[in-house]
Amino acid sequence: MIKAVIVEDEPSNVVILEGMIQDFCPNVSILGKAANALKAEALIRETNPDLVFMDVEMPYGSGFDVLDKLKPVDFEVIFFTAFNDYALRAFRYSALDYLLKPVSIIELKDAVGRAERNIRLKNFDQRLDVFFDNMKKLSSDIPKIGLPGKSGIVFVPVSDVMYIEASRGYTHIFIKDKGKITSSKNISEYEALLPGNKFYRAHHSYLINLAYVSGYQRGRGGFIELEDGAVIEVAVRRKEELMIRLGLSSNDG
Repeated sequence: MIKAVIVEDEPSNVVILEGMIQDFCPNVSILGKAANALKAEALIRETNPDLVFMDVEMPYGSGFDVLDKLKPVDFEVIFFTAFNDYALRAFRYSALDYLLKPVSIIELKDAVGRAERNIRLKNFDQRLDVFFDNMKKLSSDIPKIGLPGKSGIVFVPVSDVMYIEASRGYTHIFIKDKGKITSSKNISEYEALLPGNKFYRAHHSYLINLAYVSGYQRGRGGFIELEDGAVIEVAVRRKEELMIRLGLSSNDG
């Protein structure tokens, strides 16, 4: 059984969330509730939960203020947020879970399932540090991305991701000088997450970092050569845009 607490300042939201947890997450036991940052800190210290459902904005401080006072954080957190796109991107890059209000049943169940797996890994404090680092750099490219693999989450610089290959429901992420990491996320999720000005979906099975392109072989769609020696087929319908992205003319291909 997962021991949990709810930190939320809107009473109606607390009632709705608690009811959803009782109905759809039977492995979660709610130990208590807090309506502001001061009470949240005291409640968490008192109950020592496995999981905290944490509102980001609340009276007397934010959810992040609470976590900062409790560091090192040895429990999982699922945030409620109305943050803008930049901050949501920081959440995703840092492999932190969040739910947008109003909370969806499916998204709640999925988030609790991920939390259950992550509780055993006890790496939330590391992911939180990466999130804060990413938040400081929202005006530029987010520096690190969390890659969920078979044994946990690995953080690597986005600039070190050379290319991503789709393979039977999984993806292989090839990292500069570090080999590959296999992830359960599909390639479309990474395409949406990684900066479009630097990465290009050259083929339905490949997403490439344009910074590592070392050559181009002519052909109907052609082939991209990467610095590590990989040769990747280019889909015919994606060739023209790729030529533009590489600064080449149609005559070059």
